[in-house]
Amino acid sequence: MKEQYKTAISDARWIAYDIPGNAGWIAYLVCVFLGLREKKDSYNIASALPGVFMLIGVGELISERIAGLDRVLSGKRLFRGFGALTAGGLLGIPMAILGLKRNKKRAAAMLAGSTLCAVFAGLLLAGYRKQ
Repeated sequence: MKEQYKTAISDARWIAYDIPGNAGWIAYLVCVFLGLREKKDSYNIASALPGVFMLIGVGELISERIAGLDRVLSGKRLFRGFGALTAGGLLGIPMAILGLKRNKKRAAAMLAGSTLCAVFAGLLLAGYRKQ
């Protein structure tokens, strides 16, 4: 039998975590795309890696919604969704800090976005308990 994880988080708290978390990964990805459009160098390409994790997480969460798996998830789905989003946010923090010398405004937006993503996806991840 597959391990199942369930959350009892309220709808209000879910929304309170979901909105800033979504704003975070979107802000990070927009900044990455702007950087890549400007210059395809090693830093801008490397800064896309956290964005890949974020997109994997978002894709998994969308597929979970479509399948109606809102509050009860297998371990694989939980970690591929919220785990990937949290990891992407955490990986984005040092990438943003490294970019401060290149473009302060963009790096600050990347830092804010990756931090929001890590914190709020992490809070949702932490709300799931093994059944």
